[in-house]
Amino acid sequence: MELTLKNKTAVVTGGSKGIGLAITAALAAEGASVVVGSRGSTPELDVLVAERGVTVVPVDLATANGPAELIRAAQEAYGGVDILVNNVGASEPAESIVGFTDEQWQRIFDVTFFSAVRSVRAAIPAMEGRGGGAIVNIGSLNARLPAGMIAPYSAAKAALSNFGKALSEEFAPKGIRVNTVSPGPVRTPLWTAPGGFAHMFADQAGTTVDDVMNRMLPETMGITTGRISEPSEVADLVLFLASDRAGNITGADYVIDGGMLKSLA
Repeated sequence: MELTLKNKTAVVTGGSKGIGLAITAALAAEGASVVVGSRGSTPELDVLVAERGVTVVPVDLATANGPAELIRAAQEAYGGVDILVNNVGASEPAESIVGFTDEQWQRIFDVTFFSAVRSVRAAIPAMEGRGGGAIVNIGSLNARLPAGMIAPYSAAKAALSNFGKALSEEFAPKGIRVNTVSPGPVRTPLWTAPGGFAHMFADQAGTTVDDVMNRMLPETMGITTGRISEPSEVADLVLFLASDRAGNITGADYVIDGGMLKSLA
């Protein structure tokens, strides 16, 4: 299937690892000019810079001016923006909801929600100058299934889903489509890196990280397919929604969770 992404300009926030890296790689493979906003690079992202011409803008997207700086860099390099993927997010677990400080709530919302608000505010004029565009927000199943230990993250993702709906209502008549992709557990460094959730659960259960990722999570979370999602699978969905193949899809929120969510809402 031809996705018609060649020569499009795409901006990805938090594209140095995990889902963001997979989206960056997939967009570049389709011929898009990709601009990544991240505080730093990774060896995997460096390869995409060298082999695919990806542009990395070192920027703190949690700051008031960071997102506008990123969009400005994309405009200066490519004359506009066609696709914006709001992927960057942050989560800090705590034993209880009441254990989160004001500073933690603000920090998580700055990264996970306000970075998207500010990126959209900067990108909309750049998209209008191109005659339209596509925005894909990376939400989370936790927006529907909140958990006390990551309450600020869940709340920020719920706000992001609501924001996407509002955006789609206002800007669809102007040719700018806005959709949300809400993954369940995905095999990313958030889980697998030292100190990640899988290590924490493995220590508690007296087992290995591989056992947590391949058996415990699917079983305890009721994942019907029996496995968690891969970053590339999330990226495939994002690319479809960003492409002209999804030309009349807007205001939607797509869950990719292996059947974990059992409700109709």
